[in-house]
Amino acid sequence: MDENLVDLSDHIVHHLGDDVVDHAMAYGELTVTVSPEKIVKTLKFLRDDPSCAFVIPIDICGVDYPQREHRFDVVYHLLSPTQNCRIRVKVATDEETAVPSVCEIFPAANWFEREAFDLYGILFSGHPDLRRILTDYGFSGYPLRKDFPLTGYVEVRYDDEQKRVVYEPVKLAQEFRSFDFMSPWEGVDYVLPGDEKAEAN
Repeated sequence: MDENLVDLSDHIVHHLGDDVVDHAMAYGELTVTVSPEKIVKTLKFLRDDPSCAFVIPIDICGVDYPQREHRFDVVYHLLSPTQNCRIRVKVATDEETAVPSVCEIFPAANWFEREAFDLYGILFSGHPDLRRILTDYGFSGYPLRKDFPLTGYVEVRYDDEQKRVVYEPVKLAQEFRSFDFMSPWEGVDYVLPGDEKAEAN
């Protein structure tokens, strides 16, 4: 375990106190969990404190845990060039509770937060322009949620008669098949379609 990260963890917990819900080392990085209402204060401290100096937001993303009451984690990955280390900050929220936007602290958070809203439906209060960024206009649902169907809800095609793009409910071209995941070299216990012709000869 990196002693510098242990010292950094102690420093952060000492200064933020009860704002830190949990902290742990994972995959060579320090992970700090805070409550949503403390995220602005936490990131401002991590950016401005000379012992931290996490001035570069690498990524802000969502994680979906549908079985939990607060099903989403918003995860902030920050880099400190002067300390030569990274930190992961997490907050938990649900579908209705908005997480305060950190665009004023890190302007680059603007598009990251829009992406989390677009793909997970995570809300950010105080965001200057919270609207979809990757999906199409009028898209229904949030495609990175674990309960979103793999086929989606609608399919898009160009209609030559109407001379425009039309949206239609998804129609699967084949019936649902059960996959046995057996190796073709090992063979199967049943007759494959078409093989019955070979036996007839």
